[in-house]
Formats: sequence, structure tokens, C-alpha cells
Amino acid sequence: MNAIVDRKEEKRKFFRMESDSIGSKQVPEDAYYGVQSLRAAENFDITGLKLHRDFIKSLAQIKKAAAIANNRAGLLEKRIETAIIKACNEIIEGYLHDQFIVDAIQGGAGTSVNMNANEVIANRAIEILGGKKGDYSIVHPNDHVNMGQSTNDVIPTAGKITALKLLPKAIKQLKELYKALEAKAEEFDDVIKMGRTQMQDAVPIRLGQEFKAYSAVVKRDISRLEKVQDELKVVNMGGTAIGTGLNADEEYLRIIVPILNSITNLDLKQSDNLIDATQNLDCFAVVSAAIKTCAISLSKIANDLRLMSSGPRAGFGEINLPPRQNGSSIMPGKVNPVIAEVMNQVAFNIIGNDVTITMAVEAGQLELNAFEPVIFYKLFESIETLAKGVNTFVENCVKGITANRERCKELVDNSVGVITAICPHVGYKKAAEVAKIAIKTGKPVREIAIQEGVLNESELDEILDPMAMTKPGIPAKHLIAK
Repeated sequence: MNAIVDRKEEKRKFFRMESDSIGSKQVPEDAYYGVQSLRAAENFDITGLKLHRDFIKSLAQIKKAAAIANNRAGLLEKRIETAIIKACNEIIEGYLHDQFIVDAIQGGAGTSVNMNANEVIANRAIEILGGKKGDYSIVHPNDHVNMGQSTNDVIPTAGKITALKLLPKAIKQLKELYKALEAKAEEFDDVIKMGRTQMQDAVPIRLGQEFKAYSAVVKRDISRLEKVQDELKVVNMGGTAIGTGLNADEEYLRIIVPILNSITNLDLKQSDNLIDATQNLDCFAVVSAAIKTCAISLSKIANDLRLMSSGPRAGFGEINLPPRQNGSSIMPGKVNPVIAEVMNQVAFNIIGNDVTITMAVEAGQLELNAFEPVIFYKLFESIETLAKGVNTFVENCVKGITANRERCKELVDNSVGVITAICPHVGYKKAAEVAKIAIKTGKPVREIAIQEGVLNESELDEILDPMAMTKPGIPAKHLIAK
């Protein structure tokens, strides 16, 4: 009997008892999180994924700024401010992240993650001041760490700060893609190939012109992503619960954002209407839409590269993508366009994330939107996968693309599409007749045109000059039939 009692006593040594409005609960003795974090971890076993590391750091930056602001407003003792700042600095440097145990998707508008931050910071501050974790008479998660704040201004601000940290990384990768596409546009400028519309032969185009078009759309996407960052710089810190600023000191309200700017080095601005900024999360929809638009552009480029490289013998075979790995467990020598395929899949995921973000932004009610956790989970994923997807696209695909010049020329020479260049010289009806014969017989347009007496060889040499057909104008205007 005594042995059983001893084991129970030994087990109790590893836990501390904490209580909240729900009741009392055992918390691991060495944990920096507290009872509210633990309840949330048990309630929200959803994704199995923890909070984004930069989001955790953003929360610590906000808590640090709040401690400084409350001290300057005369509301927080210097020793407590100092301990909170030290705890926050450790989290900003990457420590204690394992103590943030709440799932990335959670109910409660982010209250769980806010309290997770409050409890971890409070318990570390208690240690710094010489106390034992869980002794909230020294530093309290709500009364001290959360002073002058609410989940409803802390969490959206942390989400915006995190997105502002992640977006430049994605933009940097897109700029590398732009440069790589520009380089290929120059390299392939003299490669004439067949242009296609609706997957049918159209008119000749230079391979370099196609890559120049790709670089142009990427350049627009970069511009969009740079501009939408301004949407994220307007924050509702100081608005507390619903934007009215209840429980926030006037001096705190005045200085909290400037202090946060000094910590984050971001050009944050306090919203002119804190109620609006608390109710509405449309800025995240705007940012997500810009990321989605970029993903669509990249997926289209990836589609084109897969088509042009198809074959290598029974497809278009106009370009070669760098071989990265075996393409089949059964077909020897088969190499698949895996990098272009992964770019497609990144885009599909981002598009799906945008739908989730759209629904979550729309779902806000009255003074608050409760669905910020899923917005941030999907937005951060979209930004990061975009950056990583583009990086592998550039390094493992675009930079190594080569052109099959002879194959491109062969397809142009044998295409019926060049009939379009003849049309202004002989009229649409006569050109259509030549095209029909060429399609039926499989003979080149040039051969049929000479055979039918439509144009002579020297005229066709001038009209069907491949380079001339990739530029504006009507070749050999003096030959136009009357």
C-alpha cells in the first residue's frame, strides 16, 4: 500500500495545479504554457501542425511592445516590464517555441494562441524574477502580459506582421524567376517555332518571344505582391475587444504602434477606424488574391513548358527540360517534367487556400471575425509554398531549358498555319483552298501554292520568311494580288 502511495506522490511532483474559469487542471510542472493552452491543445487536435515560427515571433514582438508601452504609461512596474521583455526576446530569438502547443486551426478567434503566448511569457518572466512557474502572483498572463490588449487586436496584428515577413522572400524568388526568363528570352530570340491557339497551329512565333511573355506576366505579379504589402501595414493595435479601445490607456493607445514599429522595423500604421479594422479582414483576401493570381500565371507557364517538351519523339519536342530524376518504375529511360508538375501542384494548393481564405473573411459577424486562425494557416502556407515552388522552378527547370532548333524549324515548315501569311496576297478564299489541300494531302503549303499556281517560288520566299512572320506588318506588300 505504501509503495502505491509513494508512486502517486512521485507522479504528483511532475505536475502543478492551475485553474481557470472552467475549473482546475494539472499542468506539467516544467511546462511554460498553462491551463488555457493545455485545454486548447486537447480541444483542437485538427492539423497536427503547430503555429508558424514567424507567427510566434510576431506575437512576442507585440507582447514586448505592449510591456514597454504600459510601463511608459505608468501602468506596469519596471521589474515586470524588464522580465517580460527578456522573455519575449528569448522567444524572438527562437527559444521556447516548443511551448506553443496550440494547433494552427482552432476555435475562438485566436484566444487560445494569445493565451498560449501570455502564459509562456508570464512563466518565463516569473522564472527570471526568481519565482516558480505557475505562481501568477508574480507575473500574471492576463493582468500583466496581456495588459491593454485583447485577442482581437493582438492576433490580426500578429498575422499581418508575419505575412509582411514572409512576402519579401516570395518576391525575391519571383525576381529570380523573372531574370531567368529574361535570359532565356534573349537566348532563344532567333529560334522560330510554331505558335498555337486552342492547341492548333496558328502562325510562327519566336521561342524568345514566348519566354519574354512569361517574364512580362511574372513582372506584373511581382508588382502586385509589392503593392499589397501596404494592405497589411494598417493594424488595429489599441482597439482591444471590438475596436473601442476599452481597457487601453490613452497614452498606451498613442504609443503602442510606434513602439511596435521600432521593434519590427515595419512601417505599420494604426488604423484611423479601429472598429472597422477589428471587424473586417478584407486585407487578407486582397493579399491572398494577389498570391492566387501569381500562382495561376506560374501554372500556365508550367503547362506550356510541359507541352513544348512533350515527347521526346512523339510529342512537340520543341524544348528540353533538365532531367531531374527517373520518371517511371516500369518504363526504362522515361524522364518526366517533375519540376513543372510540382509548380502546377503548388498553384492548385494556393488556389484552394484562396477559396478557404475568401470564405473565412466573408464569415465575420458584427464586431469580430472569428476565423483568423484558418486564414493565417492557409495564407502563410500559400506564401511559403509559392516561394519554395518558384525556387525549385528556377533552379531545377527554367535555367536549364534548351531549345531543339531543328525540330522547331521542321514543325514550322510543315505547318498549315503559315497560310495566314499568304492570305493578304491571294485572299481568304483562295488561301483556305490551299490549306484544305495541304491538310488532306499532308504536303507543305509552299508546295501546294506553287502547284496550284497561286504564287511563284520567289514570291513565297519573301512572304514565308519565318523571321518576318514573327513581326508586325504584311511581308512583300507589292505582291498583294489585285
